Amino acid sequence: MLSVLSACLQRLDSKLCILRRLSTSSSLRIQVSVIGATGGIGQKLSLLLKVSPQVSALKLHDVQNSQGVALDLSHINTASSVHGYNGPASLHEALAQSHIVVITAGLPRQPNQTRADLFKVNADIVRDIMRAVAVACPEALVAVITNPVNSVLPVAANVLRDAGVHDPRRLFGVTTLDVVRANTFLGRMLCKDPATLKVPVIGGHSAETMLPIFSQTSPCIDLDSIDSLKIRELRDEVRHAGTKVVNAKEGLGSATLSIAYAAARFVISLCRGMNGERDVIECAYVESDVTDAKYFASAVLLGPEGVKKNLGYGKLTDNECKLLNALMPQLMADIELGDNHGKKPGDENKKDPCKKK
Repeated sequence: MLSVLSACLQRLDSKLCILRRLSTSSSLRIQVSVIGATGGIGQKLSLLLKVSPQVSALKLHDVQNSQGVALDLSHINTASSVHGYNGPASLHEALAQSHIVVITAGLPRQPNQTRADLFKVNADIVRDIMRAVAVACPEALVAVITNPVNSVLPVAANVLRDAGVHDPRRLFGVTTLDVVRANTFLGRMLCKDPATLKVPVIGGHSAETMLPIFSQTSPCIDLDSIDSLKIRELRDEVRHAGTKVVNAKEGLGSATLSIAYAAARFVISLCRGMNGERDVIECAYVESDVTDAKYFASAVLLGPEGVKKNLGYGKLTDNECKLLNALMPQLMADIELGDNHGKKPGDENKKDPCKKK
């Protein structure tokens, strides 16, 4: 009797080992395309994705030198494969069968350059890439890093909509850097490890439209014990951090290292969601009905199809509510700029976003 039981247990253990191997291997089968892979952000992002066990294959594309970057990365002793593709003619091949597409292509912001000026340059770049996505991998999750995110994401959505493959759950403006900065600056002020803090950042992805919600920091902090002036200074530091980097680089680029880190974190979260991991939450700029703005950054729960649930922004303090109301006109204008690039926007009714939940 004992021998029979032992044999059954051995067979069960064997089957469990096979299931564990299958489970492990399935988590390593996600293919990611990085478009704009040889730029200041793209190379660093590709490096971080190459060493992530969540990514099984990388396809790198840019106007030139992608094959050299891919060859360089391929020498890193991780399991993921890397292939490079150069020029417009190879864009469809670089996108084919990818589960996730990350768009970093475009020009960085220069000192004294407005985001509207930057939009004139980068909107057509994002439009052309999205036209290829609509054909080559219409079901991919698409993460747009190219600035100005507030305006280029509507361009991307309109391309997919015109192609008949638009799924708002699968399209993201990456705002993770705003969260990373808020965590970092708050941790510095409180003398805490920023990796242990989570500060949601809502609204848009520009100094005028982003709003760190320090009242919802996790773990909870006592805002009443912190001087309100310090909180205002902290909020301004998060909002203007990108401009400070641009100015500090004296025209030689914008933030690349920190955005590559933040983008890699977001892409890996997309992978985790696609693999069915529970409770994967990131803030992202997505098509939304949380406010009257057609697109809005807030916390989203990620799943196999992209956005599983938009978690909104919860209860705000009176001051945060005033700040949210104040940023809405600029965010709506940014969205309208992007929408007008493809088609005329619909009429918007301006309401108090704090009252529409």
